[in-house]
Amino acid sequence: MKLYHAGNVIIEQPDVHYGRKNADFGQGFYTTPDEAFARRWAKDRKGETAYINVYEIDCTDLKVKVLERDEEWFRYIFQNRHLIPDTMDADLIIGPVANDTIFDTFGIFTSGFLTDEEALAMLKEGPEYRQAVLKSEKAAIALKWIRADILTPQEISDNQKLLKEEEEAYLKAASSHM
Repeated sequence: MKLYHAGNVIIEQPDVHYGRKNADFGQGFYTTPDEAFARRWAKDRKGETAYINVYEIDCTDLKVKVLERDEEWFRYIFQNRHLIPDTMDADLIIGPVANDTIFDTFGIFTSGFLTDEEALAMLKEGPEYRQAVLKSEKAAIALKWIRADILTPQEISDNQKLLKEEEEAYLKAASSHM
């Protein structure tokens, strides 16, 4: 499976122990199987080059957990965002991204303002981008770096506009559930 990682450095050998513990799927090396999505999330940091690192991973000997936009996914993200110890037994976790707009609904979800069914319906609005998170050294070893593509400032700007449009559409659709 091909995987992509947007960033301002070339990463040939990722460190699965680097990064935030309170990210969607906990600490790990975050990638996506969707190249267009990776390009959308690239940031323009003045004076730095933006890259899309391209990888190939052999999942044959890995424990892979696939999550969908459902209660299990939501609860797992909620646990990680609240730094509850990660007990998922997987080398690689693949599932939907919870963008910050969705993260804002966690307060609504846990406040009792919406039923579980209403909150999940709201979370299912908008595009579903997938992430693949390497959680173990075994997964990092199975990941092979292929190349790093350079993104132009114009491409980054165009993609940021698309993200903003998607977020506005999500907010409009999600508000229909309230």
